[in-house]
Amino acid sequence: MEVINTLGRRKEAVARIYLSEGSGKIIINGRDYKEYFPLATLHYVVEQAFDLTDTTGKYDVKVNLKGGGIKGQAEALRLAIARALVTIDPEYRPTLKAKGLMRRDPRMVERKKPGQPKARKQFQFSKR
Repeated sequence: MEVINTLGRRKEAVARIYLSEGSGKIIINGRDYKEYFPLATLHYVVEQAFDLTDTTGKYDVKVNLKGGGIKGQAEALRLAIARALVTIDPEYRPTLKAKGLMRRDPRMVERKKPGQPKARKQFQFSKR
């Protein structure tokens, strides 16, 4: 099997992954993913696509992550892994799609408008 290259995005985070057959190692920016993501909930998010397709421990993943916060990065990585698994075996698609892992989350931070302190907040109104 050749190396599969996919991309995942979430908010400002971008995950570029290289998936190949191996022993289940996930290396993010030169560090193990359990060291990179300190929270157990984020470990679950990263492993979710492998758990749903029963492929845990079958593939090695090398990841370049940049931008965003740790939650956005973990979800960008989840999308990239799901896309790579579907490239390997298209039969995984219905399972992953049913759990919402094949969809790029479109929610982004709303821009700040001029004449306001933030996107929606407004300066205090004074009638007189």
